[in-house]
Amino acid sequence: MLSSELVPAGLALIEKDKSKVLGLTVGSQKVEPGLYIPRADAKAAPELHFDGASASATYICVNLDLDAPFISFSVLGPVLHWLQSGFRATAGSTLHASEPVIAKYAGPRPPPGAAPHRYVFFLYEQPAGFDVKKYVPADGQEMGVSKRMRWNFDAWAKEVGLGEVVAVNYFTSN
Repeated sequence: MLSSELVPAGLALIEKDKSKVLGLTVGSQKVEPGLYIPRADAKAAPELHFDGASASATYICVNLDLDAPFISFSVLGPVLHWLQSGFRATAGSTLHASEPVIAKYAGPRPPPGAAPHRYVFFLYEQPAGFDVKKYVPADGQEMGVSKRMRWNFDAWAKEVGLGEVVAVNYFTSN
């Protein structure tokens, strides 16, 4: 896996502070960190909730597969599975996006025989002046698979000016 400082820091955050666990609902199932979700159940993007969300803030969600193609040989990771800006808290802690998707959600797809992969969701406060148009693929295209593999999370976070991670959660799936 491509080296990252943000991934271990995010995972450590929820070990230390349970209030920083990002609420994920997959279908009707609420996700506790590390929960196994069958691949067929995770085809659609999860619903996001965060009790600590500010009504005046806007958020970005980044979802990565850390273990591609195999846990013991993760040379393609991290793989970007979802990148969405423009989340705002509505109806309490539920987060809804109002901006175009940067990288459309792609459900779990480990190769046959692979052990369950970790699908981690990071929530950040969206930087002031963030221009989603700069990152949305042109002409209604989707971000291709090759651009998602070995995605440099740390470099992108630095480029857009992400601050500290606000909340994190993950599930496993194969």
